Order: sequence, then C-alpha cells, then structure tokens
Amino acid sequence: MYFDRKNLTDDQLLDLYKKLVKPRLIEEKMLILIRQGKVSKWFSGIGQEAISVGVTAVLDTDEYILPMHRNLGVFTGRNIPLYRLFSQWQGKANGFTKGRDRSFHFGTQQYKIIGMISHLGPQLGIADGIALANKLKKNGKITAVFTGEGATSEGDFHEALNIASVWELPVMFIIENNGYGLSTPTNEQFRCENIADKGIGYGMESHIIDGNNILEVFSKLSELKASMIENPRPVLLEFKTFRMRGHEEASGTKYVPSALMDFWAIKDPVDNYRKYLVENGILSEEFDSTLRSEIKKEINDSLALVNAEPKIVSSYNEELNDVYKSFQFQEVKASEEMENIRFIDAISGSLRQSMERYENLVIMGQDIAEYGGAFKITDGFVKQFGKERVINTPICESAVVSAGMGLSINGYKAIVEMQFADFASTGFNPIVNLLAKSHYRWNENADVVVRMPCGGGSQAGPFHSQTNEAWFTKTPGLKVVYPAFPYDAKGLLNESINDPNPVLFFEHKQLYRSIYQEVPKDYYTIPLGKAALLKKGNQVTIIAFGAAVHWALETLDKNPEISADLVDLRTLQPLDTEAIFASAKKTGRVIIYQEDSLFGGIASDLSALLMENCFQYLDAPVQRAASLDSPIPFTKVLEDQYLPKGRFEKMLLELIHY
Repeated sequence: MYFDRKNLTDDQLLDLYKKLVKPRLIEEKMLILIRQGKVSKWFSGIGQEAISVGVTAVLDTDEYILPMHRNLGVFTGRNIPLYRLFSQWQGKANGFTKGRDRSFHFGTQQYKIIGMISHLGPQLGIADGIALANKLKKNGKITAVFTGEGATSEGDFHEALNIASVWELPVMFIIENNGYGLSTPTNEQFRCENIADKGIGYGMESHIIDGNNILEVFSKLSELKASMIENPRPVLLEFKTFRMRGHEEASGTKYVPSALMDFWAIKDPVDNYRKYLVENGILSEEFDSTLRSEIKKEINDSLALVNAEPKIVSSYNEELNDVYKSFQFQEVKASEEMENIRFIDAISGSLRQSMERYENLVIMGQDIAEYGGAFKITDGFVKQFGKERVINTPICESAVVSAGMGLSINGYKAIVEMQFADFASTGFNPIVNLLAKSHYRWNENADVVVRMPCGGGSQAGPFHSQTNEAWFTKTPGLKVVYPAFPYDAKGLLNESINDPNPVLFFEHKQLYRSIYQEVPKDYYTIPLGKAALLKKGNQVTIIAFGAAVHWALETLDKNPEISADLVDLRTLQPLDTEAIFASAKKTGRVIIYQEDSLFGGIASDLSALLMENCFQYLDAPVQRAASLDSPIPFTKVLEDQYLPKGRFEKMLLELIHY
C-alpha cells in the first residue's frame, strides 16, 4: 500500500494514527464482550476504519456527519466520551436513547452526528435537508452522509442523489463498498462496474478512493471539501474496502471465500499505516505501546463506570411524555376584522402569514413554486418569498420528507406538500419511522408539517381520492389534524406550524372551493387536540371530521326533529376524549361518521374507547358509518355507493329508535 503524506506534518500523521487505533481497540474489546454476553449485538467496522476516521478528520466539528452502524470512528473522532457510548450499547441511562434503541441508532446535536434508522435510505435525504439549511444560511458548511453498497439499490438513494444534484447541495455521499450486503455479493446487487458510475446519471461528480488508505482518504476529501466550499455541489465518493467480520457478529463470514479474506487481510488499514509510520521514523514502538495502553485503560475505566451504572428504571409517564417534544400552546387571538373566504383561501392565508412570521420556514412540494401548486394554494408565493423558501421538488416523496427532517435538525421549519394524500404512500417510511420516532429515540424533534389534500366526491378514482388518516393515527409520535371549516383550517394550520412535532394536516379537496366562512384577516391560533361542539342535543351524539361534518349537518337540517350533539373532532391525534366522553354520557347514543372505509379506521378505535369508558352510560351499541371496505372507485354511481352519505340517515334514525 502506497502512502503519500503530501504536506502533512509528523504530528498530523500521528494524530490520524491515534484516531485509527482507538476504534480498532474498542472493536477488539467489544468482540470479547459480545462473546461474554455483555453486549447484545455488534456491527463491526474492522477493516473499514480509515473511511470513518478520514471523513471525520476532514470535517469541522460543527459540520454534520450522518454515519451508519459500522462507523465507530466517526463517534470516537468527535471525541464522544467512551462511557456514554458504552452506556448506549448496553442500554443504560447515560446513553443517548435511554435504552430505547441500540448500537448507533441515535444522534446527538452536541457532536453534530445524526444516526441511522434500520431502513438505511432515509439517511441520505436527511443529509440533503441539512445541506439545504446550510445553503440557505450561506455558511459554507459541508455535510457528509454514509451508506453501504447494499443501500444504493434503495429508492431513497436515487431520490436523494437526484435532489442534491438538482438543488446543488454541498453533500459528500460516502459509499462504503465492502463487497457484501449482509451475505449478498455486489455482483448480485448491481451490474455497473462501480457504484461511482451511478453518479453520472445525476450529473454528479464522483470518485473512487481506496478506503483502506487513510492518507488517500484524508487528502482527497480535504481537497474536495475546499472545492465544495468554493463551488457548492454534491459529490459521490465510492470507497473500496472490505468488512473483515460478519454483517453483525452472529452472522459470521462463512459465505466469504477464504482467498478473499486473505487478500483483504493484507490490506488492513491500521497495520499498513502503522508499518508506514514506523518505517519512516514517525512512530516509535514505545510511543505506540504507550498509546495503546492509554486507550485500553480509557476503555476499561469507561466500562467500569457503565457496569456500575444501574439499569434503567421504567416509567409509564416518562415513556409516554417523550413521544412528543413538550410544547405549550400560546393563544394568538383572532382580530375583529373578518373576511368571507373559502376553505382554500384559509389554507393559503395561513401559509402566507406563517411564512411572514417565521423566516426559517421552507415549503417544499411538486409544482408549488411558479405554478402555485396543483390547487393554486401557493400561487404568488415565489414572488413574495423567493425560490429559496418555496421549492419545487422532483417527484420523490420519500427523500423530500427526509429532507424536511434534515431542515428541522439544522434549525428550520419545513412544510412538505403531498400533491395528493394518496401519494404519501411513497413517503410512508420516513413519516412513520423517521419523523414519528426521532424524539422518542434520541430527543430530536421533527419540526415538519406534511400537508395532505385528500378525499372523494370528485370522481378521481383510487389514487387521488383516499382519506388515509388511519395510516398515521396508528403511529405514536405523529399529530394528525383534519379540519372541516375555513376558520378552523387557518387557526389549526398556524398552530401545526408552530408545533415542533411532526403534523399530518389533512385538507379535504371537496371543501376547498365549496365552503365559505367569516375568517379573521390576521394571524391567530387554535389549539390542537380540542374538538368543537357544533350542535347541542340530548338524543344522540354524532362524531365526525372533515367532509363528514358537512354531510352530518345536511342530515340534521333535513331532520330538524332530531336533537343531536354534533362533535367535530378537528384533531385526530391528540384526541379530545374529554369532549367525546362528555357528550356520550349525556346522550347515551353515539354514531361515528367517517369517510374512510370501515375496517381499521379511526371510528373503530373511537368505538372501542367509548365502550371501555362510557359503557354504563350507553343505551345502544356505538355505531360506525363509513365507506365500503373497497378501494374508492371512479365512476359517480360507484363512488356514491362507496361513500357513506347514502347510508348515514338510516343508521342515525335506527340508532335513535333502538
């Protein structure tokens, strides 16, 4: 292995050696501990240390690095105290996730490290968002994100590279090509000769680097970083390396030919660099021995601290309180100056006033800039706020949601517009596994609102008409808002943007231009989690949200003799159970009205809650009025049959006379 020191001093060369040896010695200790059953799982990076160490040494400490589960050198390179890392790996309280996630599945703002989730791909989109925030700040900072050759087959990889290239984001995409995705060799994963070739399709500069040569890694990345500061752009870096242990220790390496193991063993990044330093009189045996002794002592002392640390004491309240970032509602009262506007105008007005209120708020979505969005909600926004804050995205919902998370991590607020709520399916993973779980896992909130134009009634068929709130109300960590009136839409959207937690904001398309209301001209807020009692009565409680609220009002207008409480939920998560239970206890009869199909919808959970908490007050079984358990069809006669409007009145009357 040839080492070119270029203009590095002896001290710099030794510093890189120290940074290489430390993760190697920790790894060797971990292999002993896992055999002793003191560590539950370990993903070894032995043989790949030069990449993590080189990248971390090149970046400034205030530049974000997004490592994977084999990049111990990133964490030690940022000088995280070992006892905290060991606490993390053993599920102790001094770790970074309070025992809620394992190994390197965590992040830390203190050290500007953003850890992975097991789905791998979203990590790349987060880096895009962090880099976008840096670009908006004009701070000249670079972001580095790691992934393996296996994850380059995921859609998120392609989406993230495309976004970074189109938006000219200063991201180093670090691809550790270690030959195997668990046990699957690269020739069964992709057919291009090199992963670096994939950058060509995105108009992206790419390089192949010897990932076992610390000086090549350090010098090439130093050169690239300087260039990227002068000319911000993404760069794809394929590091050729090898994993000398199994995917994780339990999997072993029997699937690897012995000749291949032997070939890479002689290319060991630590041993070869040590030999170079010794041969050139830079490293003495005495210095090396002392260094290793000091590191081993630090390891053992840190392990002793962790072993003495008590096990985590579990608490229901603590677990539930950490699902969301704490946030206190601060009411902004509505002004007396009103205007009669449509639902769609209320949404647009909220977005505009929130953009004026928060200079760090960015809106992203397909066709939302000059075109103004599919429904023209952001028409004129580019002229007022600029294309830096009103950003057209490629058609890639997953990476855009992940980029929203990256913006949040780096000090911004993000709004992501799904052109139709149906399309959230292609952004589902980062919504439910990244946005929803980050605060619970490592105390990092996701300040992201995902706008969801939804609902049927316009004969748009199965892929533009779903009301899919139940996909998300099931997921702890998400808030779900679903207004029915312009007044509520504006106040609730304002508050959703204020809230530092991830919010799915559903906007029924049929209400956009059909519902008018007197709405304050100025900015105001409505708290999340508070239902509205639209009508008061004593015969029956109707619980509804979205368009179903208006359908219920039509039925009650048609049947003025019915004395009903009509509860508009407005927010589905958090849920106003106090208002729901109070009405049910008063009337003794409850029907839940939703547009979603029946089985598995939120009406099912509401019904269960009522049976568990109000059973002794009920005079009849709780009823659920919902759409058919089929996809929503296109033709009007079929859509009318699918939707519950034609069945609700009969169900309501039968319930009253039960």
